[in-house]
Amino acid sequence: MITAVICAAGSGTRTGFAENKIFRELNGLPVLTCTLSAFAPYADEILVACRKTDEARVAALLAPFPAAKCVCGGATRAESVYAALREARGDVVLVHDAARPFVTGKVIEACIASVKRFGAGVAAVPVTDTVAHIREGRICDMPPRDALYALQTPQGFLTEKLLFAYERAFADRREKEFTDDSGVYAAYLAPPPIVPGDAANRKLTFREDFLPAERVGFGTDTHAFAHQDEIDRGIARLNLNYIRLCGVTIPSDRAVEAHSDGDVAIHALMDALLSAIGARDIGFHFPDTDPAYRNADSMKLLDRVMKMVHGGGFFVKNASISILAERPKLSPYIEAMRENLRAAIACETVAIAAGTNEKLGYIGEGRGITAYAAVLLGKKGDPDPAISPLKDGNA
Repeated sequence: MITAVICAAGSGTRTGFAENKIFRELNGLPVLTCTLSAFAPYADEILVACRKTDEARVAALLAPFPAAKCVCGGATRAESVYAALREARGDVVLVHDAARPFVTGKVIEACIASVKRFGAGVAAVPVTDTVAHIREGRICDMPPRDALYALQTPQGFLTEKLLFAYERAFADRREKEFTDDSGVYAAYLAPPPIVPGDAANRKLTFREDFLPAERVGFGTDTHAFAHQDEIDRGIARLNLNYIRLCGVTIPSDRAVEAHSDGDVAIHALMDALLSAIGARDIGFHFPDTDPAYRNADSMKLLDRVMKMVHGGGFFVKNASISILAERPKLSPYIEAMRENLRAAIACETVAIAAGTNEKLGYIGEGRGITAYAAVLLGKKGDPDPAISPLKDGNA
């Protein structure tokens, strides 16, 4: 028999919400409901350790889960788990944070299998960032990253063994030393084995963790084709025999009027990316009044925007660009443009369309070129939600 202990007694003060974060909705369902749904197929018994003040609301959410019931949690995580362990009837217990609603069946199954084989199993993922010991604000040393893992939940154990470890910890008044169950188990029994966790199985801790998992951005840009008098006045580039789109040089009988290289497609794409992360447009980050951007390579500017995207924990899931110009003919260059963009934004799903404006307006009259761009961003560790929008000035 398997018991799942769901830790839901925290106050969640770091989110800044007026209520316990387990009641906040994700995709239309409370966080706690999502977590319970993940464990329902695997647990014969589900014990939700919650605060007394939350008990009525929690009990209402347990209605669709007949194997679930409330347990009065304590002031600390250790007290909550200990209280639930004393009521657990299963011989295997899985302890899980209620605020990790994206746990997968694969991770749960791996923990159960490890408990049955080794007596314990703790979900963990390798640390990808360099970590350091800090003393008085300075780096003292950096332990080898290949030996470091971030522990997640569920953490599975034989119930009687984990209960024994907690009894010893409370008897020794050491329970506050431990931040999770694996620490208690390791201190009084043995180092528990790990099983592969999942990057998506992260804990909802801050307000921004509840933002949507995907971001949509839209951008547009227009450039006029240059005339000789504009070249004479230094407004347009001197070279009249090509234009640049997505970093590809395309023969043209007229160049565009631009402060930079006039890559209208990349400019639209950059605006779409910036809008998706909540930042201001390219005119703010790369103003045409700044001599530093005179004849600038737009692909290099795109690289700077992508650093902002990646720095915020996002990646591009797909991008679409539509270019309207009466001339030059763009179809022979579409594939080269796509390949450039795939590499520049690290995304395979890139669509580029080109068309005319049926002789209508400034485009149809050959006086300008316009591009529209739409992007869909995901957060690293999808399917989970996103982080805070970047603040302007990070370019």
